Amino acid sequence: MTQVLRARRLLTEQGWLDDHQLRVEEGVITAIEPIPAGITVRDAELLCPAYIDIHVHGGAGVDVMDDEPDALDKLAIHKAREGVASWLPTTVTAPLKTIHRALERIAQRYHCGGPGAQVLGSYLEGPYFTPQNKGAHPPELFRELDLAELDELIAISRQTLRVVALAPEKPGALQAIRHLRQQGVRVMLGHSAASWAQTRAAFDAGADGLVHCYNGMTGLHHREPGMVGAGLTDPRAWLELIADGHHVHPAAMTLCCCCAKERLVLITDAMQAAGMPDGNYTLCGEKVEMHGGIVRTASGGLAGSTLSVDAAVRNMVELTGIAPEDAIHMASLHPARLLGIDSHSGSLAPGKRASTIALDSGLHLQQIWIQGQLLPL
Repeated sequence: MTQVLRARRLLTEQGWLDDHQLRVEEGVITAIEPIPAGITVRDAELLCPAYIDIHVHGGAGVDVMDDEPDALDKLAIHKAREGVASWLPTTVTAPLKTIHRALERIAQRYHCGGPGAQVLGSYLEGPYFTPQNKGAHPPELFRELDLAELDELIAISRQTLRVVALAPEKPGALQAIRHLRQQGVRVMLGHSAASWAQTRAAFDAGADGLVHCYNGMTGLHHREPGMVGAGLTDPRAWLELIADGHHVHPAAMTLCCCCAKERLVLITDAMQAAGMPDGNYTLCGEKVEMHGGIVRTASGGLAGSTLSVDAAVRNMVELTGIAPEDAIHMASLHPARLLGIDSHSGSLAPGKRASTIALDSGLHLQQIWIQGQLLPL
């Protein structure tokens, strides 16, 4: 059965099309065409590619590290309600066996499916960091890089490990980056005190970009540009960005747009408290407190975010002045390109999956279709 979705404006990689429609068959877009004359009903004000969140620790009161069998299902439903059609459950620094169990659960969800947003695989954030910019990660659990250990993680994930984050100044980091890239795993750099030169060497070895740019890394200085300077100026680097206005000042967000607009990937870095009321929660096994939607550790440091992807898109438009289509691409096309899945996801085009969102003129979510299936919000 052919499904038709009509919009006043439809976003493609090339830009907006007025009064166009998608034809969808078996969850795949078969055509994008003008709406025939005389048809006045529209399914959406704006019809756009659904979002992809590559960096998610939790939300709706659950954590990716939770052992409960339905935790990932609850989180997937929560993500779909913010316009996300696919996502990467992201682990945190923890004992190795705990990480193994999380990777096993994510692999099971990847292979068996379930409700809500689709799991694309896993993102390993920690334990291969250095303590100077540890964030909420417990430094006593940091580990040295070992190729056999990395291979074991890939095997336990049943080859669904998509991204590994690490500090590029650690011993053996460049060898580990090359090894992971040979296995088809993306490498992001963060929670690190690396210099500009060390970061550039990691990009030379095949690293893909920076974990939540600005946060958990050496900042930009005019005599030592640091990790931020390397990421902003290296055209090979994808830059994750937490666009909540708290983790990164709006002026620094604007700087990212000036230097790397085509390389920005909006992420939430959301944790257990996302979508929940203020109160006490946990991250990396430690107690954290959310007040006014901002989560902090006992020492006052930021501990993940409560951001939603649809809010991140609106924030980019409101706080940096970029065009809505550019912000939407940062949450859809760019993460698909980073993960190497843009041949079938990340934008609206014939032959791609019909994972689509309807937005109003203020970029607020109205509806979401995941591979052609309308999900209740």
